[in-house]
Amino acid sequence: MATDNLVLEHLRAIRSTVERLSEDMQEVKGRLGVLEQQYAIISNRFDRLDDRVLRIEKRLDLVEA
Repeated sequence: MATDNLVLEHLRAIRSTVERLSEDMQEVKGRLGVLEQQYAIISNRFDRLDDRVLRIEKRLDLVEA
């Protein structure tokens, strides 16, 4: 029966490790989601700035219309 207890101990340790990894993955996913949102916002702002600079260049005849 000592073997049964040893197997149970190992299974409990594995379960505990898997639970911790699952919690860590949820945290990583949350952080990644925030980073994706921030990237989208920055990318959008950059695109608008690019459009504004292009309009300014056209007004000043620095580029062909």
